Amino acid sequence: MEREKLQSRLGFILLSAGCAIGIGNVWKFPYMAGQGGGGAFVLFYLLFLVMLGLPAMTMEFAVGRASQKSPVMSFKTLEKEGQKWHFHGYVSLVANYMLMMFYTTVAGWMLYYFYKMLTGQLSNISPDEVALRFDEMLQSPGILTFWMILVVFLGCFVCAIGLQNGLERVTKYMMLALLGIMIVLAVNSFFMPGAREGLSFYLQPDFARMAQVGIGTTLVGAMNQAFFTLSIGIGSMAIFGSYIDKGHSLLGESWRIVLLDTFVAVTAGLIIFPACFTYGVDQTAGPSLIFITLPNIFAHMSGGRIWGSLFFLFMSFAALSTVFAVFENIISCGMELSGKSRKAVCIFNFFAIGLLSMPCVLGFGKWAFGWLKPFGGSILDLEDFLVSNIFLPIGSLVYLLFCVTRYGWGFDNYLEEVNTGKGMKMKKWMRGYITFVLPVIILLIFAIGIYDKFN
Repeated sequence: MEREKLQSRLGFILLSAGCAIGIGNVWKFPYMAGQGGGGAFVLFYLLFLVMLGLPAMTMEFAVGRASQKSPVMSFKTLEKEGQKWHFHGYVSLVANYMLMMFYTTVAGWMLYYFYKMLTGQLSNISPDEVALRFDEMLQSPGILTFWMILVVFLGCFVCAIGLQNGLERVTKYMMLALLGIMIVLAVNSFFMPGAREGLSFYLQPDFARMAQVGIGTTLVGAMNQAFFTLSIGIGSMAIFGSYIDKGHSLLGESWRIVLLDTFVAVTAGLIIFPACFTYGVDQTAGPSLIFITLPNIFAHMSGGRIWGSLFFLFMSFAALSTVFAVFENIISCGMELSGKSRKAVCIFNFFAIGLLSMPCVLGFGKWAFGWLKPFGGSILDLEDFLVSNIFLPIGSLVYLLFCVTRYGWGFDNYLEEVNTGKGMKMKKWMRGYITFVLPVIILLIFAIGIYDKFN
């Protein structure tokens, strides 16, 4: 069977960016930037993005484009006879399933809050009621199940239509709408009374504030955020590399995706900080920012129902773009392993992912086990830890070693593939850094992640 192809270069860039752009860009990056010295953190984040994220992304794309296979079969196509790199293809598939086991639930939260905001159910209520509504949602398995199943259905339906007519077309419109909504929300924030103070706190480099948190802590935080923001290591990018031609170099394409991801992360802060400083609320990390702090602001600002609806529509698009991209990865792997049609694999995965997502749904009530406390207290936290702290860094290291060592595909093959086409080229002098320094940094990120979780 001839491999499907994306219709346009824009589709490839927006699909890949949609996979990278997720809710972590919104609820984690602004908080870390504000706490870590504002513009000082942003500068280090950009530096680490170029040092870590960019080369790692080119490796996934190169393996995908050279093999013309899904992640589960790409290593087997490129490896030398007798090698065992292809085992990582199966690990990648497991990691993609695990990501969807909790991300579908969180994406459901976004759709639910968009509905609640649009229908006025979060307007003119007290701060205590806003917090209560979030807790009620977590303790309502029926609500969580309905919205999770809706997300799974949307992902399978879009992918079942086809690569070009379904996934590419829907994601292109959704991503363009996401970027447009973000710009509208950011411009609105600029006219808030606290805009000057909020933007100064966010963007002006403050090394004294960085020192208060700890320079080492801030640098590690910037390094982690730069590494994890692109979702590299489990083949989520490699799949789109397998769908493109060789007309453009992979370094140049990776640059464009990194810039889009960074634009969303930085713009999220432009939206959030002016609002927080205008209404005198603390900007906190994690779900409390999205589902408690910001709804409180929208409940009491002029036109808050409209702005709140736009915000949660943007958040829904950010979450769904990741869901659709990872679903495509899973479905492409399933088609190659089973030989079944796209629609048959989508139907199977509708039931499989729906069932696999139920532990996360039940993890806030009946399945809130005490042994989960070291991970954060819920099954969602455990699944997030396994994907973010285990699968992503180890997977990135596997891709890196496969691309740069003679025991894998080899640096010369990687360099030829990444430089094929028009655009920016990877230079040979970069080999020393990529081969000897980058693996050490990835191992450091892995070790720090494990240490921080249990200490």
